[in-house]
Amino acid sequence: MLKEAIYHRPKNNYAYAYDQETLHVMIRAKKDDLTSVSLIYGDPYDWQANEWQFTSEPLEISGSDSLFDYWTIAIQPPYRRLRYGFYLEDKDETYFYTEKGFYEKQPEDTNDYFSFPFLNRADVFTAPSWVKDTVWYQIFPERFANGDATLNPKGTLPWGEYPPQQNNFFGGDFQGVLDHLDHLIELGINGIYFTPIFKAASNHKYDTIDYMEIDPQFGNKETFKKLVDACHERGIKVMLDAVFNHSGYYFEPFQDLLKNGEQSRYKDWFHVRSYPIETKPLPSYDTFAFEAKMPKLNTENPEVKEYLLQVGRYWIEEFDIDGWRLDVANEIDHRFWREFRKEVKKIKPELYILGEIWHDSMPWLQGDQFDAVMNYPLTSALLDHYASNTITAETMGDRLSSLLHSYPANVNDVAFNLLGSHDTPRLLTLAKEKKEVVKLMYLLQFSFPGTPCIYYGDEIGMIGGADPGCRECMIWDENEQDTELFEFLKEILSLRKQHSAFGNGGNFKIIDSNESLIQYKKQGNDETLLFLLNNSSNEVDLDLSSLQEKPKSLLGSHYEHGSPLHLKSYGYAILLLS
Repeated sequence: MLKEAIYHRPKNNYAYAYDQETLHVMIRAKKDDLTSVSLIYGDPYDWQANEWQFTSEPLEISGSDSLFDYWTIAIQPPYRRLRYGFYLEDKDETYFYTEKGFYEKQPEDTNDYFSFPFLNRADVFTAPSWVKDTVWYQIFPERFANGDATLNPKGTLPWGEYPPQQNNFFGGDFQGVLDHLDHLIELGINGIYFTPIFKAASNHKYDTIDYMEIDPQFGNKETFKKLVDACHERGIKVMLDAVFNHSGYYFEPFQDLLKNGEQSRYKDWFHVRSYPIETKPLPSYDTFAFEAKMPKLNTENPEVKEYLLQVGRYWIEEFDIDGWRLDVANEIDHRFWREFRKEVKKIKPELYILGEIWHDSMPWLQGDQFDAVMNYPLTSALLDHYASNTITAETMGDRLSSLLHSYPANVNDVAFNLLGSHDTPRLLTLAKEKKEVVKLMYLLQFSFPGTPCIYYGDEIGMIGGADPGCRECMIWDENEQDTELFEFLKEILSLRKQHSAFGNGGNFKIIDSNESLIQYKKQGNDETLLFLLNNSSNEVDLDLSSLQEKPKSLLGSHYEHGSPLHLKSYGYAILLLS
């Protein structure tokens, strides 16, 4: 038994309250090392005849990666308190494992065991329930549709007739979105994520001038209210982008700082390193990256904090938005985000708070800050296997399993799963324009735990490289759209709604994987789905005779009971097992 690989702590993803009655407990061990694991647990105050009363129940392997097995169990402690340890077995040895270490004999003192002091309902991670069933559509407003030419900024170009550049405009606006809501309804989405809509100098609007005003090229507040209401009437949630890490160059307090320097009343609104203020060669103040036009805000300053909290409250109170996506969220102090959550949730408890964080995000996902983060580890795993072929299906599966065990299950349920955005090359371009490969990625994205998002235009096969190439004008001429890809996405969105196990009603577990083929199950309370994805130019015949259930084909290759399942080149199959 490799003791050094065994790990548990009574916190975060290893021991947490899944709901008000249920605890999830997990222990990590070297892959293929242990033959069984049992949880020994009881109430710390339950003693009879000077003996602690405990129960023993087996754990199951919920997943594995290249290094570890993850053993898990769900229990309901009768008094919401718990002392617990583990009984570990391999082929040669057995040990009791507790907070104090490894024992050959079970410890009698409950102080030696791990402690989950009390399942406080206030500590249960709770995200908005509607998010689990939401499919998002990301809109970059300047490039989605021009519905009101009277709003066009000076120098606006004819729609789609020129390549996108970092400083050109095509006149996308709110009326354009209103004009095309039927497109989104037909696709099957029920959430829109807008990149910034507030007054700014650029076409991307991440350089805010005024957080309380709509950018005039998009319309006015009346039009935005009309848009939100129209979305809500159609069952579509609306999420806005909050750029609180930094402002724009023309933000009034920053302009005052440039003018008055150290005498500016706003000097503490920013992080100034030296005076006089310099923008070149490097800014003399902190910025987003080294972008002089995006000065970093000092969210520890009480005035800045109150101003931004007011922004967070205002757009909920006045326009009834359903979510905030928080730009560069990991560079802002945790205290600010705790206060932000309290303020916005007071107004709308079911508001979705989504942070832009690209790496391990557990410190922000403990119920006191964000509901979710953008799931870039999922993005990179899928792109590395399907788009660039730099890893095998087995390695991708290991990364997915490791990712799922990095967070509690109720956190995974609302993770924001994306394959492309305004920050990345188009999905079809990354996949070398192999549409069949893109379909495999969509199948995995939409069946993985979380809430999936489609970047505008990807559903009709738009292409484009990195920024600004990924920000082409939306193509509205159906003769130039890939309607077959649109119909495919429409079908899998429909299946996700029809079969709860397809989405967040099913537990994700990898069954098998090799160089190019991955098989995984989504097991729900009432049904189990089997997914088989073949990322290879070779055709594959699979023997499924070991299945106890008689599968029913839902999508892709048809399965005849008793015969091998034939997967064509880059083929797939979704089978309903029960």
